[in-house]
Amino acid sequence: MRFASASRAGTERSFLSGTGGRGMNESEFFKKIEEAGGRGYLAGGAVRDMVMGRAAHDSDYLVCGMLPDEFTKLFPEARQAGKSFPVFLLEIGGAVCEVAFARVERKTGRGYTGFEARCGKDITVEQDLVRRDTTINSMAMDGEGRIIDPYGGRADIERKIIRATSAAHFAEDPVRALRAARQAAQFGFEIESATLALMGRCAEELRAEPAERKFAELEKALSSPAPSRFFRALLAAGLLSQEFPQIAALIGKSQPPAYHPEGDAFDHTMIVTDTAAASGASLEAVFSALLHDIGKGTTPEDMLPHHYRHEERGLALLPEITAALKIPKRWRKCAEFVIREHMRASLVKTPSKIRDLVRALENGPISRRDFEIVIAADNGGKIPEWLARYDEYLAVLKSASSAPIPERLRGAQIGEYIRGREAHALKKFITDGGPRKRGGEDK
Repeated sequence: MRFASASRAGTERSFLSGTGGRGMNESEFFKKIEEAGGRGYLAGGAVRDMVMGRAAHDSDYLVCGMLPDEFTKLFPEARQAGKSFPVFLLEIGGAVCEVAFARVERKTGRGYTGFEARCGKDITVEQDLVRRDTTINSMAMDGEGRIIDPYGGRADIERKIIRATSAAHFAEDPVRALRAARQAAQFGFEIESATLALMGRCAEELRAEPAERKFAELEKALSSPAPSRFFRALLAAGLLSQEFPQIAALIGKSQPPAYHPEGDAFDHTMIVTDTAAASGASLEAVFSALLHDIGKGTTPEDMLPHHYRHEERGLALLPEITAALKIPKRWRKCAEFVIREHMRASLVKTPSKIRDLVRALENGPISRRDFEIVIAADNGGKIPEWLARYDEYLAVLKSASSAPIPERLRGAQIGEYIRGREAHALKKFITDGGPRKRGGEDK
């Protein structure tokens, strides 16, 4: 059975509701498949996570020795998802899972849609697994709990290596280059040299891939413990300047060593991004950390190692970056706030400017906690006094703004009056109370 131009687009699981009863567990699913003459397997990421001792987020299943029409007769409650090749949604063990049929694929065109896929009773589990991206994702488990590992996935997990399952199949979907880099970040593994070379060969077709697919890999990379591994892997594969040119432009941009002993703007950005991720920041905040110094990539050479007005240059780059990757609006707004305010946050001293930042953060798109994480990551763990005392200062401002407003004031005068009164109240509070210590040190 053939399916032309097979699509790898993600499937919606939400439209399939539960069966309403106790449901079918995994053992019952495998048994029904076997009694009907087929073979069922748990496959892919769930098996990888099991081998690694990690909790699996999804359970995807593979069926061999059976055709789709036989499957739907056996499981009439299953719903087909995707049109190009048969993937069904079925409740197993209380969760809606994907069930795919073993298939082989033949490249017929460009990109991830340029395939002809064939499924049939004769296709083995090994034939299906070989077309997958990396060895750690090319394992399966049968109903008896036996691991089918024909391509060395377990050994690569032990060695902490990302390796393409098949050189012939890897480049058939160019987004696999991003996926291998993302897996390196996700698991803290190294990508072996031959796979880095395969990733580089994906460059031409990768340019034309949909932004949504690229963003999906970026999103997962930023949710990993060390997102820098994703970008460094792309750099090693020769793909960073193509896929993330504004990030690549930071390489070699020197910084004042007194403030940035870690090196150039790229190294600094990688450290800040990893620190934000490790500190539990939201995804939009980690993205903001990634872009906080993006303007340094366009600093004129004769200005180095200084980066005057890099916030303005960063804001000018932001629309191009977010449009190219279809970045969510909330992410864009958070990054805009961080790019604009991250320098001012550490430099403001006067009560009026502190007042403005406190109010900006109160009404801004990023949470106070996330902003604090990014600022601390950017400043070696330190945060400014106003941010450490944000809650106190905000309470002072709100109290000051609650007083009656003179009736003679109109329009913009009202806002200026409130701002002045809040700044005066904050100045008095700071003067009367003196600097507050936090953790034994002035912040």
